[in-house]
Amino acid sequence: MKFKVTVVGAGFVGATTAQRVFETGYADVVLVDIVEGKPQGIALDMLESGPVIGTDAQINGANTYEDTADSDVVVVTAGLPRKPGMSRDDLLLTNMKIVGSVTEEVAKYSPNAILIVVSNPLDAMVQHAYKVSGFPKERVIGMAGILDTARFRTFLSQELGASVTNVSAYVLGGHGDTMVPLIGSTTVGGVPVAKLIEANRLEEIVQRTRDGGAEIVALLKTGSAYYAPSAAVAQMVEAVLLDRKEILPCAAFLEGEYGINGLYAGVPVKLGAKGIEEIIEVELTDPEAAALQASADSVQELVDIMAKA
Repeated sequence: MKFKVTVVGAGFVGATTAQRVFETGYADVVLVDIVEGKPQGIALDMLESGPVIGTDAQINGANTYEDTADSDVVVVTAGLPRKPGMSRDDLLLTNMKIVGSVTEEVAKYSPNAILIVVSNPLDAMVQHAYKVSGFPKERVIGMAGILDTARFRTFLSQELGASVTNVSAYVLGGHGDTMVPLIGSTTVGGVPVAKLIEANRLEEIVQRTRDGGAEIVALLKTGSAYYAPSAAVAQMVEAVLLDRKEILPCAAFLEGEYGINGLYAGVPVKLGAKGIEEIIEVELTDPEAAALQASADSVQELVDIMAKA
């Protein structure tokens, strides 16, 4: 029996995520969007690629949620994208309403699903989805840390002329200006990165990682990143559906871990069939711990604004 995955939002991130999952062949996909005809057209186009890529998976588009019933995983990408000059936080109240209404529908039709939230500002949106859904914390997860870590690993790989597969790193904290690349535990071929790159240059790479999304927004001018974000989501979906028990940095609801309580933040987790099956506490340096707390404080500010809305 194939798995069933729903992707809400047929923009670039959602459509590319749907394509990546469809092409694996292990899940049927439903692509949902409010624009009439858009998800249907995209889904039909992807379906017709099946004979070429060799998959018998099914994909269909919908404007309502009936077809999404009993999904194993639901990915929420719905919301307004960033435009040049906008921060992720500028989207807060608008996307809060969108994510809230989507989550209500998801919870209604797929009460046992694992919910992966991608909409920005990420940490606040996944916190809101958790509240609205009523799902247990293990089944509401935010995608950010995999993407931020992939950017960090990419830049380190380019700097050193080493394969990305030899770069081991984590980026924790909120998905934004306060994200925390863990320099102390980053290695390239097993060698601490601080021994390979001078401190000033390393800080420049860290800053580029924090600005990674904004750099792409500025270049595109009329859109935001979607190839790397969709790849990150697909990795999470696969870890859940295939019960990989994979250790990945994701936004998880913390209840005392890392000294953070009652808040979503990016940390390493074990991702499997039950969703977040364990929160992994890695050793932080004092500056890293302080930076993670500052990042959590920034997320808390957004959560407080939503609470008053």
